[in-house]
Amino acid sequence: MGFLKRLKNNSFFKVLTNIFVIILVPFIIWMLFFDENSYLVHRKFNKEIEGLEKTITFYEKNIAKDKETIKKLQDSLELEKFAREKYLMKKENEDIYIIEFDTIQ
Repeated sequence: MGFLKRLKNNSFFKVLTNIFVIILVPFIIWMLFFDENSYLVHRKFNKEIEGLEKTITFYEKNIAKDKETIKKLQDSLELEKFAREKYLMKKENEDIYIIEFDTIQ
């Protein structure tokens, strides 16, 4: 019986057996791990949002580059240059020679 008296007088035991602690600890554990709005779910969604924002930034940069290219292609000389470089197009009476360099030494 002396052990139970010492245990009941222990301040740590008194805190653990407090009704508020008994209710609050399971509630916190439930909210952190098991609830549909838990911390883990929020963290997963935040990572997904960051990834989507990076994707948006990537595509916005590509759109800006494409708009610049379209603006350049309004000029007929730039359009011809683009067609020759990108699609290897040529005029009817021209011959094209593609020179490749071997960079392996």
